[in-house]
Amino acid sequence: MKAVRYHSYGGSDVLVHEEADRPVPGAGHVVVQVAGTSYNDADSGLRAGLRQDLLPLAFPHIPGLDLAGVITEVGEGVSDWSVGDAVVALLPADAPGAAAEYVAAPTEVLAPAPRTVELADAAALPLAGLTAWQALFEHADLKPGQSILINGAGSAVGGYAVQLAAQTGATVAATAGARSRDRVRSYGADRIVDYAVTPVVQALTGQHFDVVLQLAPAGPEENAQLVNLVADGGAFVSVTTPGPQEAGRGVRTVHVFARSDAIQLAELVARVDAGDLAIEVAERLPLADLPAVQARAAGRFARIAELAAQVEGGDLAERLRADQAVAVRAPAAAGELVGKTVLAPVSPGHAIPHP
Repeated sequence: MKAVRYHSYGGSDVLVHEEADRPVPGAGHVVVQVAGTSYNDADSGLRAGLRQDLLPLAFPHIPGLDLAGVITEVGEGVSDWSVGDAVVALLPADAPGAAAEYVAAPTEVLAPAPRTVELADAAALPLAGLTAWQALFEHADLKPGQSILINGAGSAVGGYAVQLAAQTGATVAATAGARSRDRVRSYGADRIVDYAVTPVVQALTGQHFDVVLQLAPAGPEENAQLVNLVADGGAFVSVTTPGPQEAGRGVRTVHVFARSDAIQLAELVARVDAGDLAIEVAERLPLADLPAVQARAAGRFARIAELAAQVEGGDLAERLRADQAVAVRAPAAAGELVGKTVLAPVSPGHAIPHP
C-alpha cells in the first residue's frame, strides 16, 4: 500500500510518500481502509520530536491522528464491529497513523462514522471535536446560562466549541477575523470580536466571563491579560500555551491535552447526523500532498513552539529554540486557521463509497 512516512525526527522534508506493508489486525484490532485523515499541528509536533521523551515513536512512522474509513478485516476477539462498518477514530499518537491506504486500529477508539457527510470529510471531526468537547465540559464545566469567550473561534476547534457552547445555552463571545466571521456567527456566537480591528482585551475592557477558552497561540503576557477577563471563580482553559499557574480570585487555569474517547466521539457524530454540528472542511487534497501541507504550516507551528518555550521555560525551551528541524526561527507569522485540511488516499481501486 501507499503511505506517508518518516524515518527520523525532523522538518516536513522527512515525510515521504512511499510503499509500506499493509497492516494485519491483531487481537482487539481492526484494519480500516482509509477514506480520509486530516492535518493537525499535533502531527507536526510529533514529527519534530518535541515530546519524544514522553512519547517516543518507532520508525518508520506513519502520521495521521484522525481517521475515517471502512473496516476491511477484524482481529481475534472483535465482536462489536464487522467488515463494512464505516468508522471514525482518534488514533493513539505513538501507533501507525491514518496517512496511508490502510491502518490497524484498536476497537476501543472507534465510533460509527456520521451518515450525513462525505466519509473522508468525517476525518475533520475526531481530534478537533474531542478537544472542544473536553475543554468545554470536562475542564471548564460549562453550564447553561454562563458566559464564555472563545479566543480563536475561526480555528477548527473553535468552530466546534462555538457550536457546542451555544447549544448548551451559554452566551458566547467569539474572536474571529474577516474570513471566518460569518461562519462563526452562523454557529451561534452572540458577539463577534474582530481582533484585526481592535485587540481582544481592549475590545472587552471591563467585561468578565465565566469561562475564557484560549485557542490562539499566545505568550505569557497575553494569556495573563486574558485571565483578567475571567470572572471571580471562573475558568481559563487553554488548548495552546498554558495560562499562569496562580491566577488568583479563585480562577482555575487548565491546560488541555485531548484524549481519545469513543463515547464522546459517538455523541459528536450523533449531533452531526442530527444537523446540530457542522463539520467545516477548508480543503480536500490527495494524501501525497501531506508533506506540502506540513511545510505550509511550518511558520505557524514555529510560532507556537516559540511561544511554548516562553511559557514553559526550562529544558523544553532550550530544546525548542535549538532544534533547527522544527524551524523555530522561521519568520512566518501564525495566520488565521479556518477549517480543516482533509487528505485522502488516491490510487486505482481505492475509492470508498459511503456504506
